[in-house]
Amino acid sequence: MATRANEPSQVRPWTRWQDWAALVIGVYVVLATMWTRTNGGALSAMVVLGGLLVIAAVWSLALPRSMTSEYAHMLLGVLLFIAPWVLGYAALTGAAWTSWVAGVLAVLVGAAALPQATVAHGRGVAGQH
Repeated sequence: MATRANEPSQVRPWTRWQDWAALVIGVYVVLATMWTRTNGGALSAMVVLGGLLVIAAVWSLALPRSMTSEYAHMLLGVLLFIAPWVLGYAALTGAAWTSWVAGVLAVLVGAAALPQATVAHGRGVAGQH
């Protein structure tokens, strides 16, 4: 049985690099609205989806056994990626590229953390006794 002192880093809260990366990506997307030309759709998408990515990242950091939060990173990444076309801001180069790059990165870090979250989730039931 694993104890707190010898738990692998992917099981301990606030240690998984992928979740920190997702947090930085989300914060960047929200803050990018300050220096990137946006319209209503771009501003809404970037603030809402970036903010939700921050919340999902904090959720992952606090509860590293949660696989759902990693799926949330990937879903939000897909939504960020398609948002420029769906919400009509693909012509706003800075906002569109911010969404596309952040979306791809969010999917990648979510996918990179998923195996560790799966292992941690499997240990969660037995390791909590």
